[in-house]
Amino acid sequence: MVKSGKGDGDRDVERLSKEVYNVSEDRDSTSDDAALPGVVTVVHKEDFEKGDSLYAKLQRFAGKYGMEQRGVERVPDDEREDVSAFKIGRMWFSVNMGVSTFALGAVAVPIFHLGYLDTILVIIFINALGLLPVSFFSTFGPKFGLRQMMLSRFWFGYYGTKILACFQIIVCMGWASVSAIVGAQLFHAVNGDMPSWTGILIVAASTLVICTFGHDYLHLLERYAWIPCLIIYIIVIGVFAHTGDFDNLLPMSTGPSEAASVLSFSAAIWGFACGWAAFSADYSVYLPASRPTKEVFFWTFGGIYVPLVFLQGLGAAVATAVVNQPDYLAAYLDSGIGGLLSAVLVPTLGKFGDFCVVIMALSIIAGNCPNLYSVSFSLQVLARKTQRVPRFIWSAAASCVCFAISVPGYDHFEAWLENFVLITGYWVSVYSAICVTDHFVFRRSYAAYKIEDFANPKALPPGFAAIGALVMGIVGVVLGMSQIWFTGPISKLCGDGTNGGDVGAILGFGMSSLSYLVFRTAEKNYFRR
Repeated sequence: MVKSGKGDGDRDVERLSKEVYNVSEDRDSTSDDAALPGVVTVVHKEDFEKGDSLYAKLQRFAGKYGMEQRGVERVPDDEREDVSAFKIGRMWFSVNMGVSTFALGAVAVPIFHLGYLDTILVIIFINALGLLPVSFFSTFGPKFGLRQMMLSRFWFGYYGTKILACFQIIVCMGWASVSAIVGAQLFHAVNGDMPSWTGILIVAASTLVICTFGHDYLHLLERYAWIPCLIIYIIVIGVFAHTGDFDNLLPMSTGPSEAASVLSFSAAIWGFACGWAAFSADYSVYLPASRPTKEVFFWTFGGIYVPLVFLQGLGAAVATAVVNQPDYLAAYLDSGIGGLLSAVLVPTLGKFGDFCVVIMALSIIAGNCPNLYSVSFSLQVLARKTQRVPRFIWSAAASCVCFAISVPGYDHFEAWLENFVLITGYWVSVYSAICVTDHFVFRRSYAAYKIEDFANPKALPPGFAAIGALVMGIVGVVLGMSQIWFTGPISKLCGDGTNGGDVGAILGFGMSSLSYLVFRTAEKNYFRR
């Protein structure tokens, strides 16, 4: 399908179709909109290898060794090879069946100073809320065959989406770093002489191998990766229950201090769950458009919700032993989450316990793959030249950056994890609010999206309304955030005056949604698109 016009952005897309894909022009004279010659909205597998450009040569190399060649280009209907939404649910289940999920539940006790009851209630209810936008955006993949950042053009415009891509790159790289650090902690718990950078390198390099080959190999890994993890966590439950160190009656604080802790931990849980929203459609684009929307929604929701509640609850349960058991506390202080798990397994199981910890460390790879896989799409959205770099090269570059930022972050993991999940929650809350508001208030159905418009800047919204709402959302975040380096004025009102309760995600969501209603109404009336 081809659209038309003559802006600078349009010429970029025209040159992209001719220079990168080397495909012939296809004019659609029946389009209701003015036609833009040369803008190709569907690219087939064989188109990637046409021509003698460096891009074509790299794509032929990728195709020769079975790597996924497609980047942010739309997936045509005849190349949708996934037949069941169950595959999506299984992938998300496996991705979240990792130590990073366990780690977030575990920090509720030593970092947020919560008891087990208030922790588990937050985990059950806030995860459910956080997964609503993730599951909703997942339904767009089969409908349009577009990656999440390309879908964002329908809400933020052709150029505004480039700003989103920058945010998403930071989020993906940060989470990749967090995962690598957790893996390194586990390796260190087994071998205290092993340098932190070695464990990080193992995780980063292994993740790179999977991401280099792409979609099919990622799904192949996720098909089986959850099985050993689930077995080992069941072993953890059995061994820890046998020790009698679980304390479900830890005294809970009361008053403003408790409110601040619950709000801040809720924000962290929200950020972890909702963090998948900005790239959830990336993993459903190979489903046929005929898949029922409800089926895609609920398989995505269930695939993530079950492991989140299970592992975060288990992490919180094990962490209760840190309060009254010196051995657990010493292990946690020495090797973080890895030390805590080692303290549970090794005294009882010996070498087999060490083996279980190593398997947990390797399970990080399955959870880390989506971060380094999806970051390549955000990088390709930035500019015409970045899209001319094949996806597998961007994955390799991202792996190198992940290693570089993880090494210095190793010794500050708790602060790194807490701050990063909160920041993720801020960004995704604002993003989700704008997109959801546009869909349910202004478009109201999937039929309101003209799929061919994603490559035509003049047919897309200008993006001023979305960027304005994004700014207003950031204002709300600043007013309600509670970080080590800054506590917003509204956050202070939600705590005891010293420790604020983090309501940045709530305020960001509300202010961006309300402001978008006003801005988009004015923008639509003025620009008529």
